[in-house]
Amino acid sequence: MAQWIYFLYAPREDFAATMTAEERRVWGLHFERLKRLLAEGTLVMAGPTLGRINTGIVVFEATDEAAARRLMDEDPAILAGFATGELRGFQVSLLRGRD
Repeated sequence: MAQWIYFLYAPREDFAATMTAEERRVWGLHFERLKRLLAEGTLVMAGPTLGRINTGIVVFEATDEAAARRLMDEDPAILAGFATGELRGFQVSLLRGRD
């Protein structure tokens, strides 16, 4: 299975500190989805960068680019227009706890 990464770009600087109630609700759905993907074995790792610029990083596995793009495009934050995504192929070369 191929590995992919997508970057989630927030709509403004300091996004994490200035989210509206609706943005918090949608990002909560985003987080719940990531937890489901982790439980299913699709997600490798995910998290945000910290500081004034908040960029999300999602590393996952998918069979091909079309499937990877679907997974990214179905992210609730992207669907709601609270983030844009950038998909790239990825290779996990080193990971703590993995041979």
